[in-house]
Amino acid sequence: MEKEQQKFMAAALAEARQAAILNEVPIGAVVVKDNQIIGRGHNMREHFQDVTYHAEMLAIMEACERLHSWRLEDCDLYVTLEPCIMCSGAIINARIANLYYGAADPKAGAVDSLYHLLADSRLNHQVRVESGIMQAECSQVLKDFFRAIRRRKKAARKKGRAGD
Repeated sequence: MEKEQQKFMAAALAEARQAAILNEVPIGAVVVKDNQIIGRGHNMREHFQDVTYHAEMLAIMEACERLHSWRLEDCDLYVTLEPCIMCSGAIINARIANLYYGAADPKAGAVDSLYHLLADSRLNHQVRVESGIMQAECSQVLKDFFRAIRRRKKAARKKGRAGD
């Protein structure tokens, strides 16, 4: 099972790298059914100026379209970063069976960090969660992205001062 988890998380990481190329926060997700990827997504919020265009949401939407159903009961979701409240709600409502994520999100994570939405017994569906899948790689792609942004901002400030 660990080899399969790494294969699908690697696919989610490839999606995250696509987001980074587009100057989007590099988060990627894939939905898997019967060992096949049926939905892919990476952040597209900036491109579409739409707050709902998170990697998880796009992967879930593609999987629903492919299955012609909003119910993803026999599906797993792999995502590079712990889902937020909005995405956790979509995961619950889609009835996804298992969530596998890479890096924790201490500022917005709604699975383990800030909240435990997917395990809340008051809701109509609970999701089995496994975290830390390829955690180092998932964290690194985010660190590299934000480091590059800080470098560009610093260079722009320096250039601005040089022109004074």
